[in-house]
Amino acid sequence: MDNIKHIFFDLDHTLWDFDKNSKLSFQQIFKEQNIDFDFELFIETYIPINHKYWELYREEKVSKADLRYGRLKDTFNTLKFNIDDELINLIAVDYIEYLPKYNHLIDGSIDLLEYLKKKYQLHIITNGFKEVQFQKLEKSNIKQYFNIIVTSDCVGVKKPNPRVFEYALEKVNSPAQDCVMIGDSYEADVLGAFNTGILPIHFDIYKKTSTNSFAKVNSLMEIKQYL
Repeated sequence: MDNIKHIFFDLDHTLWDFDKNSKLSFQQIFKEQNIDFDFELFIETYIPINHKYWELYREEKVSKADLRYGRLKDTFNTLKFNIDDELINLIAVDYIEYLPKYNHLIDGSIDLLEYLKKKYQLHIITNGFKEVQFQKLEKSNIKQYFNIIVTSDCVGVKKPNPRVFEYALEKVNSPAQDCVMIGDSYEADVLGAFNTGILPIHFDIYKKTSTNSFAKVNSLMEIKQYL
């Protein structure tokens, strides 16, 4: 990888600990709204439903508003918990407000960024919402590591759409073969980058995939063996 000059990172589940920060946000909301329900059961039910909605959002099958409301509505319906739509909408709004206030990072994030910044230009490509992602970067004190930050909102399409990666390449003014993409999503980050000519490194934090077609690590610090 001697020719590599630019490294693109995904944000959620790659550098920013989405699961931990999301759980803390919901804990605060449940407490403030006096929602009397088994919180751990809510989280356990919510996580796969949220993943399903993000897949639909990535495939342009639901809107941002549908995602924010639907994932909560479906979770409460699955749990047969009686809650009115007004409160669901309030939770959805509060969640977006509170989420960036919690800023736990994936283990090894800072050490890896410090290591890589000496040799490469670092950038972000994320499907997350622009207004939230920039707050996450700033409040977790990692924004200074990145030169270019590309959100799907900016481009009008989402990873793995090639246009997202092409837009990022245009912004950094570099050919694809000089770039690496690091992310947790096999479909959005790995295949999306590969199909655009960018070399992917799969951060398989949850050890979900068995394929050996691409470079794969289970911890961030393992990336040092490639870069």
